Order: sequence, then C-alpha cells, then structure tokens
Amino acid sequence: MPGEWAKVRGTVLSLWPLFLCFVALGAFGAALAMGKYTLVFAALFVLSLVATMVLWRKGLRRVESFFKGARGEERVAALLATLPGGWHVFNDFVAGGYHVDHVVAGPAGVFSVETKSWRGSVTVEEGEVLVNGSLPDRAPVTQATREAAAVKAALKRAGWEKGDVMPVLCFASDTFAGAQQMVGTAVVVNASEVTAWMQSRPKVLSDSDVERLAQLMETCV
Repeated sequence: MPGEWAKVRGTVLSLWPLFLCFVALGAFGAALAMGKYTLVFAALFVLSLVATMVLWRKGLRRVESFFKGARGEERVAALLATLPGGWHVFNDFVAGGYHVDHVVAGPAGVFSVETKSWRGSVTVEEGEVLVNGSLPDRAPVTQATREAAAVKAALKRAGWEKGDVMPVLCFASDTFAGAQQMVGTAVVVNASEVTAWMQSRPKVLSDSDVERLAQLMETCV
C-alpha cells in the first residue's frame, strides 16, 4: 500500500521517546507513593512530565511531516495507476534494505520512483536540486540513484538482467519549476507529468519481456 511504510516508520521514530517518558513517570510516581526521598523523586517526576509535554508536541509535528509524505506517495500511486495496459506499478517495493516508493515496469523499461512532497520552489542549479534556493538536508538525487541501484540488484537476483533501472525524483506537490530535467542519470519531474513522461520514452522491452519482468518483480515483493 502506498504510504504505509512512511506512516509506520514516522509514528515509531517520532513517538518512541514518549514511551521512555511514560516509564519514567510511572517509576517516579511509584517512588513518590512509597514516601522515600520525596523531594528528589518529586523533582524527577516534574522533569519527566515537562519532557513528556515537549516531546509530545515535537513528536506530533514530526508525525505530521511523515504523513504528509505518505499522502504524496498516495497521490503519485493514484497517478501511476492510470498508466495503460502493459504497465505494472509496485508501491513500497523493498529492495536491498530500501523501501522504494514506487517501481514501474513497462515498454519503456524499469523506473524507480522516489516521491517528495516539498513546499517551496524546487529548482535544479549546477546539477543540484534546491528548495527555495538552498540545498536540502538530504540529497534527493543521490537517494533516488541508490534506490534504483538496489532495485536493479534485486531484479538481477530474481533473474532479470536486461537494461538499467532509471531513477526518478517525483514531486507530488508539483513544486518543481521545470517540466522535467535530467540530473546525472536521474530525471526530476512533477507528479502531474510523470505518466506522460514515462509513456513518451522509447520502447525498449517487448510485451512478453514486460510480463516476465512483472512476474519476477512479484517474487521480490
């Protein structure tokens, strides 16, 4: 299911510190009830309570950012689902330790799609993807390229060795200023144009090749 991994991962990573806070609150509360070292445990209980409140607010904001990304994956998955017959879409494709947002196989080959839902204007300058003119914390093209390599390796293990896997950096928020643009071996494109771009690519696989490839991909899921 598109976006499910982002939701689960985001919830766990964002809220697990609260579990420790709840344990600390319970332990210090029990110590207070026992009546020993009251001042010390009262101070620790208050500190734990403050930490819980701070982490709760911070965690919820972080969860929302992950859920925003998940909604972007859902939008891109819905657009990819409109591809005509002969195209196959695999969402949340696990390859080499990566959870690739979408892997698409069709007459034009295999595409590994990394979805982003960034706010602000996205541009490409001197081979770098920028958001509002600044470098992001994590290089998205590098991420997309690594995921494509992992998909290729997974397909090779399954018995497929025809052609490369093309990395695609897709902006679900349609915030990329260009139509589509190559950055190294990856293409940067808006979600609204991704299906048209894929279908415009030259045919490199026969119908029988695509069907065999789709069957092999199902064994990788």
